[in-house]
Amino acid sequence: MDTLASHAAHISTHYPMAPLETSTHYHSSSRSELHCCSLEPMVKFSKQFEGQLVPEWKEAFVDYWQLKKDIKTLQAAAAGDQGISGPEAPAPTTAVASHWVMRLPFLNPHGHHKEPGAIQVHRKLASAGDDGAVAGVVYETEVLDAAGLPGVEAKAFFGRLDEQLNKVNRFYEKKQGEFLERGESLRRQLQILVELKAAVTEARRRGGSPGSADAEDPSVSCSILHGDQSLRGIAEQEHGGQGKLTKDAMAKITDEEGEDQFSISEGLGESGRIEKPREEVAHKLRTLSGKEVTCQGRSVRITIPVTTPSRTVIAIRDLLFDDMLSQSRKNGGNVGDGCEKLSINKKKVHQAEKMIRGALVELYKGLGYLKTYRSLNMLAFVKILKKFDKVTAKEVQTIYLKVVESSYFNSSDKAIRLMDDVEELFVRHFANGDKRKAMKYLKPNQKEESHSTTFFIGLFTGGFVALFIGYCIMAHIAGMYTQQSNKVYMSTSYPVLSMFSLFFLHLFAYGCNIFMWRKTRINYTFIFEFTPTKELKYRDVFLICTTSMTIVVGVMFAHLTLIVKGYSSSAVQAIPGCLLLVCSIQHCKCEIVAYFCLFLLLYPYEADASIYYVFQVFLLMLVCPFKILYRSSRYDFLRVIRNIILTPFYKVVMVDFFMADQLCSQVPVLRSLEYLACYYITSSYKTQDYGYCTRVKHFRDLAYAVSFLPYYWRAMQCARRWFDEGDINHLVNLGKYVSAMLAAGTKLAYENDNSAGWLSLVVIVSSVATIYQLYWDFVKDWGLLQFNSKNPWLRNDLILKQKYIYFLSMALNLLLRLAWLQTVIHPNIGSLDSRVTLFFLAALEVIRRGHWNFYRLENEHLNNAGRFRAVKVVPLPFHEVEED
Repeated sequence: MDTLASHAAHISTHYPMAPLETSTHYHSSSRSELHCCSLEPMVKFSKQFEGQLVPEWKEAFVDYWQLKKDIKTLQAAAAGDQGISGPEAPAPTTAVASHWVMRLPFLNPHGHHKEPGAIQVHRKLASAGDDGAVAGVVYETEVLDAAGLPGVEAKAFFGRLDEQLNKVNRFYEKKQGEFLERGESLRRQLQILVELKAAVTEARRRGGSPGSADAEDPSVSCSILHGDQSLRGIAEQEHGGQGKLTKDAMAKITDEEGEDQFSISEGLGESGRIEKPREEVAHKLRTLSGKEVTCQGRSVRITIPVTTPSRTVIAIRDLLFDDMLSQSRKNGGNVGDGCEKLSINKKKVHQAEKMIRGALVELYKGLGYLKTYRSLNMLAFVKILKKFDKVTAKEVQTIYLKVVESSYFNSSDKAIRLMDDVEELFVRHFANGDKRKAMKYLKPNQKEESHSTTFFIGLFTGGFVALFIGYCIMAHIAGMYTQQSNKVYMSTSYPVLSMFSLFFLHLFAYGCNIFMWRKTRINYTFIFEFTPTKELKYRDVFLICTTSMTIVVGVMFAHLTLIVKGYSSSAVQAIPGCLLLVCSIQHCKCEIVAYFCLFLLLYPYEADASIYYVFQVFLLMLVCPFKILYRSSRYDFLRVIRNIILTPFYKVVMVDFFMADQLCSQVPVLRSLEYLACYYITSSYKTQDYGYCTRVKHFRDLAYAVSFLPYYWRAMQCARRWFDEGDINHLVNLGKYVSAMLAAGTKLAYENDNSAGWLSLVVIVSSVATIYQLYWDFVKDWGLLQFNSKNPWLRNDLILKQKYIYFLSMALNLLLRLAWLQTVIHPNIGSLDSRVTLFFLAALEVIRRGHWNFYRLENEHLNNAGRFRAVKVVPLPFHEVEED
């Protein structure tokens, strides 16, 4: 179940499938259903069409909106012709009236009245073009002169309609071919996997018998089938017993690095009996990624992606081992009797199974998208032709729909059959025959949004606003946050408030990002590879922010109120921790949290460390194992943080470097966290020596390291991506983060030595880093400033309709990128403490990052749409190798 859930994370069904189930042909019953649906208002269908289409394939769908504009143009031309006729203007109305009157059966004794066809659709055979167009049938409509339609406008409409039909057919044929090819590849992959799993089982069974003769034989023989069987055929053979594997295996289980391994050598003939090994020296089975497996005369390479630290280390070790082995062979070294010990790691077989499972899920999702593409386009043709008939009073819908029904995208059922095969195969191999269990991963249901979430968002928002206003009034009365304020408070309690405020401000900005991405149909779920059934919606994010900030501000308000009333420091320090702990118990029923609260209440003399307990509480809430408080999202967050910290040993994906970019904007939070950890871990709170952590050299150096860490992690991610992909742009991006580290270092040095030399160096290095960052923001991350685009200084494709927004966004990003100038000019807002000014600047950087996030994902989405990439391409583990 856990393995299936991990691969379900790659599913992105953020955009619902069309609720239409189309058959291979639209017969009379199907067409009556379409006509019934067409009675709905046109505007409503336009919205439904836009809301249900696959965003990455939008350009391949019927351009319904342009066809509507053409009909309006045709209608205007017809109205103009009637106006010019003068006295004869009412004639068309009479003709229309007589047209539908004469169609009444009791007025037409010869049966249903049929007018001559207004159009004729011709089929032509087109060859494959240089632009990659698929060869096939194309359609061209001829408007008859006797039809009485406005000539130019009608020809333009049908010319565009033919263009859309041909486009839909070409795209459908191309995508269907890709999916069929992928299905055939997965068929072969599954055959190899079934053989290897059976060999593992047989090897373990025989190897587990002590004293048997077979246990001393270090080889396992296997037969890999490569017949041209369909996916459905595999399932039927296994179900009926016809697909029983022909194998006779002898194995010896070896224990290497704590993993079960077995050895395989080629040796099965067509009869299934063991034959004498013929080419064991040339074709060997090896354990590591990229090594060859030889079965039944074919070499198969097992390739497991190097995505974890252990695989990375093993890959490097094996690369060095292979180099030494090759060198020893060149030098004529002894390599035994020509046959090495060959083994396949069982863990790698399990990883191969997970990869094939994920590939099947993605294939099924892609076929579902293709089914949606077929249904929506067919309905769009019905709607637009009905509109044309209504405007022109001509019957062309019946004529043209016959052509559409017989066209390739509607008549081909290969994708539908493949979808059924994949479903049956997944149920059999990965769900133990339980179809309901399988469909939870193939077609996951979206989590329904509750109205109670919206209610609590409003409730906690009101509570937060009221408490924040009260806190500001109380701070003003007490003279806090000024240059003459309580230094102990500003050095101990204020960092807690600022840290939580910046963190939840960033989370609130992320919620706004989700709202805008959904509104503009940017498929962030697919880009981040989120699990659609467990991802956080924007309402969930807003609820977390408002609830947490209400608690934090409430605690700080109570804390400041007691300070103003003159209560002792120990009693005052106990209140924030207890309030947070009580609130935590209400949300997370972790017993250890209750113990902390009881400890604080019973031992108030230890309550000076209550803020330290606050961090423990939030940490416990983050790792709480109970299935509450968005456990899957919390664990995903921890997993991403782990990947960032252990960079470059983990393979870098979109969500990893996106989160690392967020950390680059949270350096003040990390520095506050480092200071508070030092303050409480070193027990400085007992003497209220708040300057200890800034005086000791080791902790001061640690503060410098914390300032560099986010940029270092991001630079290492660029290095890993360059190593994996070989794209030189990643090295250029690495230089951007190196320049940011240099700028951060010079600013920290200038804070300790306010000399003119360091000031000059800060200005020079920060200016270079800012120019570097702005170029990368605008050109690479946002894809703007393309001089030859149809939208000057922007890009060809824009999601937002108002172009000026992009220019305003670039100007805002430029302005906020210059926040480092505060290091030079030392701004002070009235009598406010300088730390408050720094907090406002840090908040502006968080806002800039949230603003940057929208355009970064917009560009990524447009890149996916430009390649019509709506599903993830999961790498396959087995690859056939051509023999020399």
